[in-house]
Amino acid sequence: QVQLVESGGGLVQAGGSLRLSCAASGRTFSSYAMGWFRQAPGKEREFVAAISWSGGSTYYADSVKGRFTISRDNAKNTVYLQMNSLKPEDTAVYYCAANAVRPLYEYDYWGQGTQVTVSS
Repeated sequence: QVQLVESGGGLVQAGGSLRLSCAASGRTFSSYAMGWFRQAPGKEREFVAAISWSGGSTYYADSVKGRFTISRDNAKNTVYLQMNSLKPEDTAVYYCAANAVRPLYEYDYWGQGTQVTVSS
């Protein structure tokens, strides 16, 4: 079991940056693959980025590649999403998630989400 709590969302102008954090409980955080997803109003939840348990492998949706960076600090039980060059279409609730298998796999544990709003 792992519990996830996101933070760092907010309101930012287009072109700006935000860094999301996801703090995880439990002593086995370093064995979990972690992912970030987002859901905009009226749309389905979509994959944003994922990272392997070691941090050695990362994956991104085409829509954020080159603008967003996922990273993790296993000593702090935290995964991050650095978001640069934000666009209004990045507006969504962002969720972090964990699974014990691999980054591009079904996720079992989810946080409550943090709102990101990008104004034009």
